[in-house]
Formats: sequence, C-alpha cells, structure tokens
Amino acid sequence: MIKNYFKTAFRNLLKGRMYSVINILGLATGMAIALLIGLWIWDELSYNKYHRNYDRLAQIMTTQTFNGETGTGPAVSIALGMELRNKYTDDFKKVSLATWNFGHILAVGDKKITKNGMWVQPEFPAMFGLKMVKGSIDGLKDPSSALLAESLAKALFGNTDPIGKTVKFDNKIDMKVAGVYEDLPRNTSLYETRLLIPWDKYITSESWLKEASTQWGNHSWQLFVQLNDKADIKKAASKIRDIARQHFKEGDERGVIHPMSNWRLYGKFTNGKTDGGRITFVWLFGIIGVFVLLLACINFMNLSTARSEKRAREVGIRKTMGSLRSQLIGQFLGESIIVAFVAFILSIGLALLSLSFFNGLADKEVSLPWSNPIFWLMALAFTVFTGIISGSYPAFYLSRFDPVKVLKGTFKAGRFSALPRKILVVVQFTVSIALIIGTIIVFRQIQYAKSRPVGYTREGLITVRINTDQLYGHYDALRGDLLATGVVENMGESNSPSTDIYSNQIGFEWKGKDPNAVPLFGIVAVTHDFGKTIGWQIREGRDFSRNYSTDTGQIILNEAGVKLTGFKDPVGQVIKWNDKDRMVIGVVKDMVMESPYVPAMPTVFYLDYGWTGVITIRIKPAIPIREAVSKLEPVFKQYNPGSPFEYEFTDEEYAKKFSDEERIGNLATFFAILAVFISCLGLFGLASFVAERRTKEIGVRKVLGASVMNIWQMLSKDFVSLVIISCIIAIPIAWYVLHQWLQQYEYRTPISWWIFTIAGLGAMAIALLTVSFQAVRAALSNPVKSLRSE
Repeated sequence: MIKNYFKTAFRNLLKGRMYSVINILGLATGMAIALLIGLWIWDELSYNKYHRNYDRLAQIMTTQTFNGETGTGPAVSIALGMELRNKYTDDFKKVSLATWNFGHILAVGDKKITKNGMWVQPEFPAMFGLKMVKGSIDGLKDPSSALLAESLAKALFGNTDPIGKTVKFDNKIDMKVAGVYEDLPRNTSLYETRLLIPWDKYITSESWLKEASTQWGNHSWQLFVQLNDKADIKKAASKIRDIARQHFKEGDERGVIHPMSNWRLYGKFTNGKTDGGRITFVWLFGIIGVFVLLLACINFMNLSTARSEKRAREVGIRKTMGSLRSQLIGQFLGESIIVAFVAFILSIGLALLSLSFFNGLADKEVSLPWSNPIFWLMALAFTVFTGIISGSYPAFYLSRFDPVKVLKGTFKAGRFSALPRKILVVVQFTVSIALIIGTIIVFRQIQYAKSRPVGYTREGLITVRINTDQLYGHYDALRGDLLATGVVENMGESNSPSTDIYSNQIGFEWKGKDPNAVPLFGIVAVTHDFGKTIGWQIREGRDFSRNYSTDTGQIILNEAGVKLTGFKDPVGQVIKWNDKDRMVIGVVKDMVMESPYVPAMPTVFYLDYGWTGVITIRIKPAIPIREAVSKLEPVFKQYNPGSPFEYEFTDEEYAKKFSDEERIGNLATFFAILAVFISCLGLFGLASFVAERRTKEIGVRKVLGASVMNIWQMLSKDFVSLVIISCIIAIPIAWYVLHQWLQQYEYRTPISWWIFTIAGLGAMAIALLTVSFQAVRAALSNPVKSLRSE
C-alpha cells in the first residue's frame, strides 16, 4: 500500500509538471522563509545563554522621576555597588561594578590596536563564566594584570604565549596579561568586550574617583550581580528598592533588578517595570513566518482542489475496488507529505543561498545547525506538519466524491466548489497587502525621523576621541595647527559628541521654580569654538565669546531647557547650579543629540576646557575627505604619537540611530516581496488551470467574434474582484496594527490615505500581470485546436 502511494504520488507529480513545480517552489519558498525566521527567533531567544550563570545573573537598574517623567536606565553609583557587596551577601553571591565599553589603545612594541574594554571588579569574569583559553579566570585580583579576548591576544602577540607579557594601555599604564578568554559569541550583550581591566587600578589611577565613590547621586557606572542559588529575585528586588533613598534625598530613585534573561527581549521599562522591547519583533516575525508558510500551503490546497475533477475518476475507481475513505485520505495526505519533503530539501538549498544576504539584513551570524539532532527532529516534524496542513483540505475534499456519479460521468464539482479557493486567495492577498502597507509605514517612519531638523549641520563634521593624556592641554596649539592645514574650517571640543549627551545632573534652582520639582538637565561642556564648528543656531542672545571673560561662568540653554524653566525672556536670567549663580547668555535651537524619535532633552552648555573628551572638526566643503584626512593625521601624530589616528563621521554616527528600524524595515521588505511572490505563484497556477478548463469556451467565443481584450477581461475579472476584497479586509487591519506600533514613538509619521491606495493599486497591478500572461496566452490560442473534437 505504501509503495503504491509513492508510485501514485510521483506519477501525479510528473503528469502535471507545471502544477508540481508551482506547488514545490511555493512550498519551498515558504519553508525557507519560515526556516530563516526560525533561526532568527532562536538566536534572539538564546541571547546571552552562552554565559554559565545565565539564570542567576542580573543587572541593577535605576528608576528615577525627573521633569515629570519616570525613566529606568542602567547607570548606577559606585556607592550602591559597595553597599550591595558589603551588606547583602545573603541575596548576592557575587557583585561587580563596571565601566561602559570604551575604546582603549593597546600597544606592544610597534603594534597599536584600539579595542573596546571595561574596568571591572575581580569577580566579573567568573560571574559571566568566561571560558579561559590560557591563564587564570581570577587574574584581575592582581591590580596590574588584565584579561584579553583570544582574537585580541593573537593580534598583539601572534602565536606566542601572551601570559605574563606586558601591554601598554592608553599610552600611560603598563599591564601584565594574566589570562586569555574565548571570544564571546555575537548573540551576547558583551560581544564587543575584548578586554577586561582591574577595577582597583581604575580607582587608584583616577583621583576624582575617590570622591565619586561616596556620591550616591553620581550615576556613571554599571552594576552586575549573581544571585545566590536559593535567593528569590522578587524578595531581593524589594530589599534593594529603596537603598538609594536612605542616602540620597533628591529625586524619586528606586533600584530595579533586571535579570539577564530579560536583557535582550524586555529592555523597555514603564514606571520601573519591564514593558516589552525586542520581544515585539520576535512575535512580529514569528507571525509573519507562519503567515508566509500558510500562503505556500494555500497554493497547494488551491491547485489540488482546482484539479479535483481530473482525479475524480481515480477516486471513483479506488472506491469501487474497495478503498475506504480513510485510506484515500491517507493516500492524499501521503502525497502532500512527499511534496513537502521534496520542498523541504529545496528549501534547505534556498536558505543556504540566501543566508549570507539574510545575515547582512538582520545583522546576525546565524547558520544551519547541521550537527544538532534537535534541529533535524524539529525539521522533520515541521515538514510533516506542513504536508498535513497543505494536504488536509484536498484530502478530505477528494475522498468524499460519490463513485457512482463520477463513473457515470454525471459528477459536477458544484456551484459553490470554487468558493473555498476564492476565500484562500483572499487570505493570501490580504496578508500580502498588509505586509506591503507595513513596509511602507516602517520606511515612512524612518524617513520622517531622518528629515527632522537636527539643529546643526552634520555634513563635513569629523569627531576624534581624546583617549590619551597627550591630547589634553594643547587646545589652542592643536587648533592652530589644524587650521593651518588648509582643509579645516573650524575645530572645537566638548565632553559629548553632537550625536549624544553623556552627562546629566540635578541640583538646579531659579526664581519661580516649583520647590517640589527635581529638574534634570543634560550637561555639555564645550570650548568657545564648539557652537561655530557644528553650526548650532542661536535663537536668542549670543554665543560664547573670547571677548567676554565672564563667559566662563555663564551658560547657554536649548529651547527645551527654556521651556522647562518657564522663562519668557531667558537671556539675562540667573540659574543656580552647584551653589553657583550662572547667567543665561543665549538660547540655541533644540538639537537632536539623542534619539531622533523623542523630544530634545533640556540641556545646559557651559565653558570648560578641562572636561572635554571629544574633538569636533569641520572640513571645508570643497575638500575631498580622503585629502582632508591625509592632512589631519600628521597633526594628531605630532601631539599623540603613541596612538593610531581614528575618527568618526558625524553623519554616519547619526545614521546609526536608525539602524534598528531600518533593519526591521529591510527584513519586512524581504518577507513582503517573497509573500507577494508566493501569492502570485499560486495565482499563476490558478489562472493557468482556469484557462485550461475553459479552453473550449474560449474557442467558441473566439469563433463568435470575441476579441483578445474581451477574453482577457473575462478571465481576469474574477481575480481582480478577489484582490479588491483583500484590500477591503487588509487596510483596516494594517491601519490598526501600525497605529498601535507608532504609539511607541513620540515623534511619528502620520498614516496617510495614499499609502493604502498605493498598496491596493500595487497589489492589483501585480495580480493583473500574473493573470494576464495566462489570459492573453489563452486568448491568442487557435480555436480550431480546442474545438477539433466537438
């Protein structure tokens, strides 16, 4: 019986080659998409599971309420870390403070490399279960030692043993290599960390840190904890919730424990509690994967049921010979499962061919887990499930034919036999149109944010990080030498680049301020030439000027800062900050320095040549970038000979703010195109079948004088009406889903009516093009051939 099923299946595949190709290609494409999405979702769900203590690791977050808004972030004080380490040993097995991932210059002889690394406490490597290739995992207990990632150690020392060798850090500290750990995989939050340096050395090398260690209001570090095996995370969270309030009265501050299992997918907070995040994209792509596979299954169902009349006689003979309905259902399901297996083999090939392209779109490094038996078991179950879903309706439909009517030739498919096929076509195009609309809206949102006025001129700006002491204290000389190159229009320094705000503070007072309010301002230290270099726009008052010696004690506000203070005439107003009166001398237009999707943060700009860490250079418009860089490099080498010349383009750094949205948009476009392709593939098959079934009718109509246009209209109108129905269903669904999605952005694009019009007309045009090939082909056929037997 099984052998007979296989023979029949392959005979039917060969007999209707075109329909078989459409079925297999459609299923294979749908399965390949589902496979890629499955790999993407698996990568997201397995994020950070590389770390041995994944289930017990967490990061301490801080929830604060300022300017009437509550926000949660990872920045904490050193004092909080010391408190947890010393007084909460019942809850936390290990505690480690850490800096952020910053670039550090490492030098071994003539080799100089810049890599990201963190200053961490000795427990950090063991907490995160780093896999040591050489040396000791406890190497950071020695303040003069460091741990290197395997790739970094190889880049510095080649194939020689690095243990015990000396590396110079940031041109000022000699450190000994105590250990080499395995490079962290891409799907970890610490992927870019290539270097770990001891916290004790950090504390002793920076004098200001001793004072900061007791400042509960100085939130500039990260704090990681490993919970004890028997500790309850909810009870531990309730214990640490109000620690900061006991020491720091300003602001409503609460401690939050954010488990590692939530870092990747649940990074969004509302009122101090997790409220979604990337998990939305996991659900979104999961749903898209299911629907795209469903589209492919619909093609199989439609073509199988459409060709049912051709197999009706086979069913009649089998029933007459004694076949039970259950056996027929088994036969047809078996055929669909065989088709699904052929499609799966093809889908593996399609996935392999597109994997590199897909990884580029998704910014991933996923691969097919060939050696994982779980993958193959899931693939087997997935293929069988797809085969059953694809063949279920045709199997139950074909197996119920009456053998008497079939063999007597009186069998008719029925007046409403085409209704299920039409419903399935509507489902296909509803999904496709919704995906098209979604793709347009995503890119509209990105473009809307990109076109937002940024308040300064990005083009031609280059930033250079001050990462060694050699560049400090030479501002005027460095600026003079850069201007002398002839390629620099202006140069200034600041503690934050124009694309970010690194520091914010409270403790501001002014006349008329609500005594209960705790305002938070972004703080940007600048030199006199910073504003002129970036091209900020003065709205009121003036810029900083060397002609006024008192400007060192004055400030400039942005428009959001003026709005927060409530000043009607801000210039000349006095704000007390750190117990010192500072007069507002100017107001600048709000600049997009953080997220382009939210309002600008109230910001204070003030003069401070001692707290700058970023050099901003404006290149003259007519100078090619390559020529400009070649003339800038010798100047920086003169002042900082021990460091490689590294720079960033401001417009490229700004573009990175849209990377997540663009990546989602590109993936959505990729899936939408393939969904439309699968839908059109099915439509092509159905149109071919309809044209084939109505061959004699078309011949008669042509003999009676029907034109090619008449026949094209006759064959196309049914499909066009189905697409119109799909538009009617898809548009309100897409509007609702996308309207909800846009609510997460304060600065968002409106949903215009023309988007739905374009999507609908586009789907209509695609459907017509697909159907027209078969319709015109049928209309141009010779009626003599179709009527010869009549």
